[in-house]
Amino acid sequence: MSTIEKSIEVNVPEYTAYAQWMKFEEFPQFMEGVKEVTRLDGKRFHWKAEIAGQDKEWETEITDQAADRHLAWTSRGGVIKGWTMTFHTLSSAKSKIVLQVEYDPQAVVEHGGEALDMVSQRVQGDLERFKALIEKRWRPAGRETIFDNFPM
Repeated sequence: MSTIEKSIEVNVPEYTAYAQWMKFEEFPQFMEGVKEVTRLDGKRFHWKAEIAGQDKEWETEITDQAADRHLAWTSRGGVIKGWTMTFHTLSSAKSKIVLQVEYDPQAVVEHGGEALDMVSQRVQGDLERFKALIEKRWRPAGRETIFDNFPM
């Protein structure tokens, strides 16, 4: 196996980024080519996507998870064999996401050398779209907001 690593800083706390990333069904909103992700059970998901002009389907399974910090899953079939996400606190309202994508070098060769570059570019683009999505949705709630309507 070989690995591609990409990272991005987002202007939300790590627990907010993690919670959004756990909404697999919303992946089509920021992942290029992903048409649908369906939860099969607590750990398994069925994916439908268009890759290099072809419709593809596969399953993933969560293999490791630590709330707000870490998520890993494996994939059956195709070039990509697994993903590992880590979420790091930079400040109370900023975090860093590191994504490692494991791929099968032989499958890359079989699909042509451009497959590796395509995967790398897609991963970076997906992270940038995720950043835009999560930062648009997240609004910090200060202490004054929480207590505005609380009867004293």
